[in-house]
Amino acid sequence: MPKKRSGGGLSATQQAAKFLGVSVLAGAVLAGIAVPAFGVLGLAAKGSVESFDELPANLKTPPLSQRTTILDADGGQIATVYSRDRTVVELKSISPYMQKAIVAIEDSRFYQHGAVDLKGVLRALNKNVQSSGVSQGASTLTQQYVKNVFVEEAGDDPTKVAQATQQTLGRKIKELKYAIQVEEELGKKKILENYLNITFFGEQAYGIEAAAQRYFSKHAKDLTLPESAMLAGIVQSPSRYDPVNDEAESTKRRNVVLQRMAEVGDISQAEADKAKEAPLDLKVSQPKNGCITAVRGASFFCKYVENVFLNDPVFGKTQEARAKLWNQGGLTIRTTLQPQAQDSVQASLKEHVNKSDKVAAASTLVEPGTGKIVAMGQSKPYGYGKNETEYNFSVNASMGGSNYGFPTGSTFKPFVAAAALEGGKPVTQEYSSPYDMAYPSPVQTCSSNPWTNRTGEKVENESESESGPYQLKEAMEKSVNTYFVQMISDIGLCPVVKMTDALHVTQGNGTKLPESPSIALGAVGLSPLTMASAYAAFASRGMYCTPVAIESITQKVGNEQKSLEVPKSTCSRAMSEKTADTVNTLLRGVVDSGTGQQAGLTDRESAGKTGTTDERKNAWFVGYTPNLSGAVWVGSASQKVKMKNITIGGVYRPLVYGGEVPGPIWKDAMTGALAGKTAETFNLVDIPDADKDKGDGNDNGNTIGGLIAGLTNGGTDGGTVPTPTISLPDGFIQGQSNGGSNGNGTGGRG
Repeated sequence: MPKKRSGGGLSATQQAAKFLGVSVLAGAVLAGIAVPAFGVLGLAAKGSVESFDELPANLKTPPLSQRTTILDADGGQIATVYSRDRTVVELKSISPYMQKAIVAIEDSRFYQHGAVDLKGVLRALNKNVQSSGVSQGASTLTQQYVKNVFVEEAGDDPTKVAQATQQTLGRKIKELKYAIQVEEELGKKKILENYLNITFFGEQAYGIEAAAQRYFSKHAKDLTLPESAMLAGIVQSPSRYDPVNDEAESTKRRNVVLQRMAEVGDISQAEADKAKEAPLDLKVSQPKNGCITAVRGASFFCKYVENVFLNDPVFGKTQEARAKLWNQGGLTIRTTLQPQAQDSVQASLKEHVNKSDKVAAASTLVEPGTGKIVAMGQSKPYGYGKNETEYNFSVNASMGGSNYGFPTGSTFKPFVAAAALEGGKPVTQEYSSPYDMAYPSPVQTCSSNPWTNRTGEKVENESESESGPYQLKEAMEKSVNTYFVQMISDIGLCPVVKMTDALHVTQGNGTKLPESPSIALGAVGLSPLTMASAYAAFASRGMYCTPVAIESITQKVGNEQKSLEVPKSTCSRAMSEKTADTVNTLLRGVVDSGTGQQAGLTDRESAGKTGTTDERKNAWFVGYTPNLSGAVWVGSASQKVKMKNITIGGVYRPLVYGGEVPGPIWKDAMTGALAGKTAETFNLVDIPDADKDKGDGNDNGNTIGGLIAGLTNGGTDGGTVPTPTISLPDGFIQGQSNGGSNGNGTGGRG
């Protein structure tokens, strides 16, 4: 057996054998290239190399994955998201220094040879034999580009990446054939452009534009000679020559590139020497990837946009297809988010609720008649640290929200009223509305099986002084529980379910509402977006529009832009104009003289409804003007915090009411969002005040008893408006399958 020389190198026999072997390989490869019919190369184990002829004729180049930019309605950037941080640019937008530097160090004969550089192969062969290893490669820029295409196609799959980079003869032969094709089809300049856009420069930067931004915070076209040389030097080993982690090693490598540029005549030796003396002068910009970096507190809205993209079939028939398109990136997504409205929502939340509070607040604003989501925010920021959360409290679970949504309390009552009015009940409808009562039984449902109160569940109002009879206007202003339970008993559950279906009101987990009288009091968990969108139908005189967050999307493929189809809002009539106008009049009374007075706007007409659930675990205000609808929820995502004797936003609260905490948040958010916009008006209807001295005979047969109770206990006029309540058995609000089917309902407080 031949022995190594004393100096540790190969013996003369070994050198000769190695040289001969590589020469035969080079010759065979060249023969295979020149004469494709050369067939299977018998230089490796049987079956390890495909016939050159059998390789696919065309290299399938996948679109380069790029960053996606999410914009607000005015074109301002909200955030960028990407699987690979890359911005494709044309060669003319890349510094000439950069073009020369990469060619000099990676393939100095790039413009003289074809797909394979025979001279370079022989030079590398000689160098490697002398060094007894692989000290110099012979791959051309074109071959490197082809290899990068294989890597790009592999994506983030480690197995595919390993296959794309494995050092086998089969892969090299494939690489060579495609390199020939690429040389013939693209030409040198386009190959150089593609190479500079596809290659990895370390620090999460793919392509020269991202690299210039990452290391020097400038565009690729503005790179100087020393900067270009440094970036060109990184390519061989992004980890070894990373200037952020090893400035000295990166500087040495940069100087090697500068010297090589002088040797090939791209720059003078004097220019090289001067550039070698320059400091790296890094101006590193941190990667800003993902919705967590969104401006204006719009991280949750940003994630909502991402979830829309990944869930809506308009972007692909399958989840896999949509994810592939999202990860490919290169998208510019213009959204419906209005900066003025978003800033106002965030400022209001910050003013009234601290992120360190035991409870959180979430607010969403929607445009009536279009469904556009113009603002979405919450008091606890997006993140994974203390007092942060990744859950978007404004949306359903399928879009990144909590599991069940949050019980809405009395903010559900307008849906019951709308169903009754749509079914022909007069706005003067009166019920006895006692202080407390058993849930009426049976109550008709949409099926043939009526709901029955099998366990004798009861409902009561907030105060014993709150006893009827009441007509609808006063019952809505005072948020009288027993009134609306009697109303739902009178009209049946089916009209209410049909109304909420028309308003797309579903539970936070996406299921339909249960057919139980307790829904009249907001027993089920809903999301702020659901509530804001439903109330927007009142503002638009009965037209419900599905919420939308995306205005348009363009995708950059190569140097071309194409438009993608986006989801459109679907508008449909949920109720008559008369019904909507009547509800608007009723809810204007709530903010004028009812439980929502602290939420009423001073510069324009507004309407809305308060809501507080049992044990004060949730407090709501949902309201609107003719041109903007909004919902505010305050509570604990875990539903374990009772808002009694609690400090919120630095203010001590003995008891939290919907009108006292969510109401002012809504008022400030809406005031800022609508500043400078036209103060539109409602189409109001005339609703006569109730005559307490006589009944109208339409109170379910309880006029006398109700009248007496009203005369003896109705002493709330001119005083503090009480807020009704009932109790709820433990566990109900977490959304069990029975949905309160036994009559158990959450407190419908105002």
